[in-house]
Amino acid sequence: MAVKSDTGRVSRRALLAGGALAAISAGCSVVPAEAPRAPSPRRRLRDLGIAIGSLTPGRWNAITDVPGVRVGHLTRIEGEGPLVPGRGPIRTGVTVILPGEDVWRDNVPAARFTLNGNGELTGVSTLDRHGLLETPIFLTDTSNIGRVMDGALAWMLEKYPEIGDSAPVPTPIVGETWAAFLHDAEGRHLTEEHVREAILAARSGPVEEGAVGGGTGMLCYEFKGGIGTASRRLPAAMGNYTLGVLVQANHGRRAQLRIDGVPVGREITEGMPYEGRKSKSILIIGATDAPMTPVQLGRLAKRMALGLGRTGAVSMHGSGDLLLFFSTGVRVRRGAASTAVPVWNDEHISVAHEAAVEATEEAVLNALAMAQTMTGIQGNTAYALPVDRLPEIMRKYGRPISGR
Repeated sequence: MAVKSDTGRVSRRALLAGGALAAISAGCSVVPAEAPRAPSPRRRLRDLGIAIGSLTPGRWNAITDVPGVRVGHLTRIEGEGPLVPGRGPIRTGVTVILPGEDVWRDNVPAARFTLNGNGELTGVSTLDRHGLLETPIFLTDTSNIGRVMDGALAWMLEKYPEIGDSAPVPTPIVGETWAAFLHDAEGRHLTEEHVREAILAARSGPVEEGAVGGGTGMLCYEFKGGIGTASRRLPAAMGNYTLGVLVQANHGRRAQLRIDGVPVGREITEGMPYEGRKSKSILIIGATDAPMTPVQLGRLAKRMALGLGRTGAVSMHGSGDLLLFFSTGVRVRRGAASTAVPVWNDEHISVAHEAAVEATEEAVLNALAMAQTMTGIQGNTAYALPVDRLPEIMRKYGRPISGR
């Protein structure tokens, strides 16, 4: 079994770097898509010379630039060839976002927004009522949402023995997007141990992007998609606070894709997935250390949808476009009678809106830029965005890439 966390490496024999589809066993007929050019080295959007917006990114240009936030992945990539339900091929995983050292005992304010509701984000009824986040946030594929919830709760019951006794039983926040173009969805190939490994792998610093964790089996604008992240710093006059965004991108049609306003998706027509069940949804998680109320965070969650729209998304009928924003700048101690905290001045929130829009747009594009071509069940192949084509396309539309 090939299992990978963000602290280890794994042989990816199931990944193809472009070109012809994998050979399929007799009796399985496949019509291959036209192959794109040879694979391009994977680099983040800014490393390709494309800078989104005007605000400055944080040190790692990631959600982990927000103090206290950590991200971990557990990735499962195993097998190739025909689908054998319950056995594989497997292209799945789990991504965890830890909002601090101990979010169970030190809750943080949060709010969520549903742009289109054909998806699931568990635990939000409690979040809506309290305005507080009390568990880590987990991202995975649709059929594994129950497995990840079970693993998350098992970890919390072990870590916090007071749960179920002197403290209520939480409902972990778990979001999902559909991975069945590449993955044996019926097999539900995650366990409690996989969830635990993702939690133990959680780190600050640079975040691994593309086909990792919950994003392993995902497509984006009919290219290979997955996990992407970005951040923005607010001006010194507004506290030097940071806003960060992480996405699990599995949405959109090729012709919709825009990069910095340029209709890149219309220019790249080769390497299309041949099968109809393609990308469906996106999960967008935002974080900031600015001391904000749930109402203010709800406003930021809605603005992340504008950043998604800048990449070309229209939030289609079958899409589960689910957004959540939390703040580490306020801590509400479980059992405390009251909490005295500063509160962000709404007169300055427009800059935070701008930061949320920019970081979301760049996070989606980083997911595309970093994802590698992947082949899964039945030889289904999701080709990587050919980033070497971008300089020519951007110049065509009067947007030359920096240094190119």
